[in-house]
Amino acid sequence: MIKVEHLAKRYGELTVLKDVTVDIAKGEVISIIGPSGTGKSTFLRCLNLLDPPSGGRIEIDGINLLDPATDVPKMRRKMGMVFQSFNLFAHLSVLDNLTLGPIKLLGARKAEAQAKARELLKLVGLAEKAGSFPDELSGGQKQRVAIARCLAMEPQIILFDEPTSALDPTMVSEVLAVMRRLAKEGLTMLVVTHEMDFARDISSRVFYMDEGVIYEQGTPAQIFDQPQREKTRAFIHRIRSVCLRIDSPDFDLYAINAELEQFCEKQILPKKTRQHLLLLVEELLAIYQPRLAAAALELTLGYAEKTGRLELTLDTPGDAPNPLDSDALPDELGLTIITNLAESIDYHTDADGNRLSIRLAAD
Repeated sequence: MIKVEHLAKRYGELTVLKDVTVDIAKGEVISIIGPSGTGKSTFLRCLNLLDPPSGGRIEIDGINLLDPATDVPKMRRKMGMVFQSFNLFAHLSVLDNLTLGPIKLLGARKAEAQAKARELLKLVGLAEKAGSFPDELSGGQKQRVAIARCLAMEPQIILFDEPTSALDPTMVSEVLAVMRRLAKEGLTMLVVTHEMDFARDISSRVFYMDEGVIYEQGTPAQIFDQPQREKTRAFIHRIRSVCLRIDSPDFDLYAINAELEQFCEKQILPKKTRQHLLLLVEELLAIYQPRLAAAALELTLGYAEKTGRLELTLDTPGDAPNPLDSDALPDELGLTIITNLAESIDYHTDADGNRLSIRLAAD
């Protein structure tokens, strides 16, 4: 239904989207997640040409939106959009907000448009508010009216641009409930959202956007339970990290410990967890120390707020054997301490160098 190829968007020298390529089938529900400022909303606005792309191709049902011969207003009617700021006409009643578009743009008769509008208000739970004005509604009610107004135009695709971000937490659930119902009815939906549980529950696929591209995509289970790329994993698990570079075998262990302690205090980690971490780092650095004469070591400590886990990674350049290979260790005691403190240990080598990853659970 939607085919996007090499989509780009630039504002002067600022590149917001670069080389976005994706296919979306009819009836799919796509949740778009990622940090602020990574092009999520711009992607939606480019799809319906509210922001004209700087390059690339967008097809809806095989029709190229960027072809000068395309009837863009006609194609836009296939795509409704729900904004975070509602955009209701303050001088019109709820009913008139819903009927204006169908009467003016679709040529519907007034009585027909009003009957349809009342059905849609019933769908979103606001039948009794037909005669009210927007300033008489709560934020959640305004957004539900905005969704009903969008549906009144009978779109094939609905774009939701952070529809709950302007709402109080108590109002979020009523809007999400309506969107869940629409998803079950088979509408094609693209939803920019920060509601992770909602994205997990309703999505056919999840797009994680970063660096102006769809950085990773997959089913909700893949993205939320087994993300493959580091930035996705950091975002999903809300990972905070500190990175230390160690250039010499004569490193200052006390300074390293002080930085790690400070990081752990900011995350409010238990004292026992901190003690285990520092002991683990001391044993690892003792094993890596002979290598530091030839190459620097990058030590990164990450804390996943969602799972409460700490992960320690040690990166060095080149193609080196596993430093924890027991045959290469002069002393087994250090290895015993490390394996007792670790929940999991992984070592791999690739073109970028080699990495030892050790995960330990926070107590």
